[in-house]
Amino acid sequence: MGYFGMEMMGDQFLIAALVYVIACLGLVLYLQKQSNKLRAKVDALTVLMKESDRQRDAFKRELNELRSGTIGVGRRVIELEKKLAKQDAKLDEANQQDPQARLYSRAMKMVSLGAGVEELVQECELPKAEAELILRLHRK
Repeated sequence: MGYFGMEMMGDQFLIAALVYVIACLGLVLYLQKQSNKLRAKVDALTVLMKESDRQRDAFKRELNELRSGTIGVGRRVIELEKKLAKQDAKLDEANQQDPQARLYSRAMKMVSLGAGVEELVQECELPKAEAELILRLHRK
């Protein structure tokens, strides 16, 4: 091969090398663009995670406040139930000590069992007007 043939081969080699370099640069630019897109997505996900963590912490605080409130309400309900039980006991005691109150308690029980005015008058020895009043007040 002569000088001309070698020069032509050298030109082809240079052209091939130039095409290879341009292809490599194109690939590098493409990969850099993809890397930037991924970095942007990672940054967006990081922001979302931080917001999610903030909301989770806020929900935890609210839940703890609700738990504390519920415990307080539960304690208050227990106190009120105890007071109510004491009042019921006192009322029962008072009803048992007062014969007239026992009579009215018996009449109320009879009404709850379906007794009529005449039964109340006969069994509890109540005046008819009182029997009617008890019947109206305590009938379901």
